Parts: sequence; structure tokens; C-alpha cells
Amino acid sequence: MWSVGSKRTGLIGVKRGMSFIYNELNQKVPVTLIEIEKNRVNQLKKPSSTNEHHFVQLQSRNQLKEFPVTENGIIPINTELNVSHFIPGQFVDIQGTSNGKGFAGVMKRWNFKGLRASHGTSISHRSQGSTGQNQDPGRVFPGKKMAGRMGGETTTVQNLKVIRIDTINNLLLVKGAIPGRDNNLVYIKDAVKKMLIDTKNKARKFGYTAQQALPYGVDDLPMPTISQEMAKSLPAVLQAPAKPQKD
Repeated sequence: MWSVGSKRTGLIGVKRGMSFIYNELNQKVPVTLIEIEKNRVNQLKKPSSTNEHHFVQLQSRNQLKEFPVTENGIIPINTELNVSHFIPGQFVDIQGTSNGKGFAGVMKRWNFKGLRASHGTSISHRSQGSTGQNQDPGRVFPGKKMAGRMGGETTTVQNLKVIRIDTINNLLLVKGAIPGRDNNLVYIKDAVKKMLIDTKNKARKFGYTAQQALPYGVDDLPMPTISQEMAKSLPAVLQAPAKPQKD
């Protein structure tokens, strides 16, 4: 049973594209499809003098990824994890590599305003302007926002809702877009803000139990993960209930 403050391991997935589904209220929901290929626990690491967390190292394809967990989130080595590790209705953070966009100017890359359209400005409308300041310091500081290669960076999108899981095809459907192109690897874990911080605040301020503090439609989270026997007994498709709208 999940408790407030518990950290579970994440999963390694593959982005398969975007689509849309309809929920119980006949609302159109944009979703990203993530395939959870075979995830196996490869190694466990104990806390050190520089880190208080345990670490679970997962392997999928030839990729290794470590996730920090609390002591009750430790999973035995060689355990296989699947899409049933996540529950429809919960929120997740997804990390991936953003699309590379090539060399970009400051207006596209950093949202600079640019220079004036007229009044003496000539062929410099989209430039960044002066960067070196006055004679003192008379140089460009390191880290200055300038034109350069855009994209291709590690990016995390937070608080995406899990709309549906497909236990037959090992598909995870989350609401909204995630970084990267199709067939890119992504890392999925419980949302830090909406699953950890929010539940702690609800328990501290209002005296909620762990189950009461979870998001709408989520009764519990499998801790440290769902067993293989229970995963086999699940239906083919599980979908998050649509939250009724207030009149």
C-alpha cells in the first residue's frame, strides 16, 4: 500500500505518436502513446554519504536508467515491470530529448523582441542588438543568450495525466504532448508536484490519509510495483474516470 512521501521507481518507454480518444463525457482528449517495452531491474544501490535515496536501475533494450526510491520502493533484482505499474488518473513526469531545430536566431530561440521596424533600422530587425556593454567590462559574459543551435536538449514535462493503459499491447496513454520524435526513448515517473508534494501538503494541512490525498479516481498505487499475478488478472483496457464538470 502506498503511503505519503513514498517514492516508486519509474519506467523506460518508447514514444509511438499522438492520437485522441473520447472520455465518458464524450470529450475529445489528445493523448500521446508510449509503449512500455520489457523493463527489468538490473541493479540496486544503497544510500551513500552524498545521497540519502536508494536507487533502482532498470534496463530496457540496451538502455540503463536509475530512479531514486524510498526504502519501501525497493524492487528485487530481475523483476520485470510493465505498464500496470501506473494507474489511470494519476499524474506523471516524462523526460526525453526535444526535437533539434538547427541554428536559430534570438527571436525564435529566446523570444527576444527584436529591433524596430523603421526609424533608421536597416537589415537588423531580427538581431539581438549590443552584447558587449561599455568599455567596462567590455566583453560578452559567458552564458549570454545568443543565436545558436536550438533543441536537442533533455526536457521534462510535468504533471501529465495518465488517461488509459492497454495491458495487452503495453501502451500508456497520457494527456498532452511529450518531448522528442516518435520511437525515441522517454523516462516516466510519478509526478513530483502532484503526486508527492501535493499529497504531503494535503496530509499535513487537512489530515488526509494517503488514499484521500491521491488524485480523483485513484484509490491506491501499487507499492513497490504490481505483482505479475495481479497484472495478469487486469482487464485489457483501464481508463481514468472523467471528472464531472461543475455547473
